[in-house]
Amino acid sequence: MEEKTNEKYDSSSIQVLEGLEAVRKRPGMYIGTTDVKGLHHLVWEIVDNAIDESLAGYCNNVEIVINKDNSVTVKDDGRGIPVEIHPKTGISTVETVYTVLHAGGKFDGKSYKVSGGLHGVGASVVNALSSWVEVTVYKDSKIYKVRFENGGHIVEPLHVIGECEPNRTGTTVTFKPDPNIFDTDIFDYETLKVRTRELAFLNKGLSLNIRDDRDMEDTTGETFMYEGGISEYVRFINQEKTPIHEDIIHLIGEKEGVMFEVAMQYNTSYNSNIYSFVNNINTHDGGTHEEGVRRALTRVINSYARKNNLLKEKDENLKDDDVKEGLTMIISCKHPNPQFEGQTKGRLGNSEVRSLADSVFSEGFERFLLENPDEARTIIGKAILARNARMAAKKAREATRKSDLSTTNFFGKLSDCKSKDPTESEIFIVEGDSAGGSAKKGRDSMTQAILPLRGKILNVEKARLDKALGNEEIKTIITAFGTGIGEYFDLSKLRYDKIIIMTDADVDGSHIRVLLLTLFYRFFKPIVEAGHVYAAQPPLFRIMHGKTRKYVLDEEELNSYLKSLPENVRNRAEIARMKGLGEMDAEELNETTMDINKRILRKITVDDCVAADSVFEKLMGDEVEPRRQFIEENAIYVQNLDI
Repeated sequence: MEEKTNEKYDSSSIQVLEGLEAVRKRPGMYIGTTDVKGLHHLVWEIVDNAIDESLAGYCNNVEIVINKDNSVTVKDDGRGIPVEIHPKTGISTVETVYTVLHAGGKFDGKSYKVSGGLHGVGASVVNALSSWVEVTVYKDSKIYKVRFENGGHIVEPLHVIGECEPNRTGTTVTFKPDPNIFDTDIFDYETLKVRTRELAFLNKGLSLNIRDDRDMEDTTGETFMYEGGISEYVRFINQEKTPIHEDIIHLIGEKEGVMFEVAMQYNTSYNSNIYSFVNNINTHDGGTHEEGVRRALTRVINSYARKNNLLKEKDENLKDDDVKEGLTMIISCKHPNPQFEGQTKGRLGNSEVRSLADSVFSEGFERFLLENPDEARTIIGKAILARNARMAAKKAREATRKSDLSTTNFFGKLSDCKSKDPTESEIFIVEGDSAGGSAKKGRDSMTQAILPLRGKILNVEKARLDKALGNEEIKTIITAFGTGIGEYFDLSKLRYDKIIIMTDADVDGSHIRVLLLTLFYRFFKPIVEAGHVYAAQPPLFRIMHGKTRKYVLDEEELNSYLKSLPENVRNRAEIARMKGLGEMDAEELNETTMDINKRILRKITVDDCVAADSVFEKLMGDEVEPRRQFIEENAIYVQNLDI
């Protein structure tokens, strides 16, 4: 928790910029989307207000509750929203904050030095998109309450409902999203928990509790509080990995009113995990704060390596990719006036931050290397190995880049589709030649390509890019996709809109699917992020009665379908367990897995990169114990395994 601001917090702190209009008509302008992501965004707009109180030095505890009716309550012990009449609106300041767009304490630079959220529109936007909202304020020994309904209309003006202890302050907000606006109004506890934990890492010393009252067994919820802040975040991410140096490097500095905090640790893996935040907002696309730190990291390591003769005169400098191999890093920037690029705030645009971040990080990191020569040599040694592998990979990648669909080595593996329009084309990656043969016969040759795998894909969790590029199956996939790989990767050259993994629902099929997903996540992540990767869902049962033939995915769907049939039909129904994909004939494969009007595909998404990274590390990494534990804990779900 940071030191408190000295400014008075009352109605004069709340500046009114414009009225609340059109939010219900164009919700996407304010929360990005009205799907499940937009629904959860509402929670963070209210939580962000509580955390802004913490950043200002006034809040120690935040509680988030999913109530039985699927409303959400957010409770904090901050100062409590001011309750007196606002001079510009003529209504109470609480009502102003919740009914006037751009009304908040975040514009004068005094009430809050830094803040997240939608810069003053958060509370009113949540109100506009809710069936009802109740706000309770504890302040001046009194308990105040106001209720809004149907998108922000006041039905109970602010009034005193009781008394509280003189030292009690805070705000409690309960809201119920409007089901007429959102695609779904059902909150997902796991989604909320992951972000709650992330906020606890980013705000050291702040206690966040989350509870699901829809779950009768969950009475206390889970509390997250980390005195080590982002150092503990790095430790959490690296828990399945093997660090190459014991201590987590934790650097903190301030320049020109901008706070920077970086925590980092190298591990033995070949992948990097770099996450950056501005005022607690995850900047997925990086920005000037991340660019400054990355630039400094490469320069400082090269400088130290030259001065200490770890790089010889004839050696070329280490590059960005070399010094970030095996690096887990959290970058947290607190800025009084951040300028974000893009509607989703995915990238920080303040140009001055680049040099500030560079300066703060380089000063601290140089000092660490000088004071810890053994760790410095270990880190630089890993980067030099990465450089050697990169140079080897470049030769292999050039060979892959030069190959095309007509090369002799490639010919015969891919049965391409006739269409050259990527928007209508799809490729099935099929396990084995037998399934590949049926798939070729059962496909629509105009839009569907078939690529059978004739061997096991290399486990890229345990291999650098240079080794991966020596694997024939991976080279085939790279050539088929057309995007290139590494520094040559270009998403716009992807030859297929859908990449469909089609494997059996058995252990071998699941293993091949996970190997492919690991490959895509590590080397083709933009393809996954853009939503191009799918897993086919072959049915487990076929039910026949009369002239009807019905396929179902699992036993639950089987039982449900049988119950829906009249008893006389149910008793005569023939139930057959389906064969593996390789044993299906072309007609069966087409009808169950390839016909776009009948098939079921599962889109592979990566909403939480930290969680995805952890799963791949457990399943495919070197450590046996985490893998055994993960399989034991998830064995009940393995009937139809998917990631």
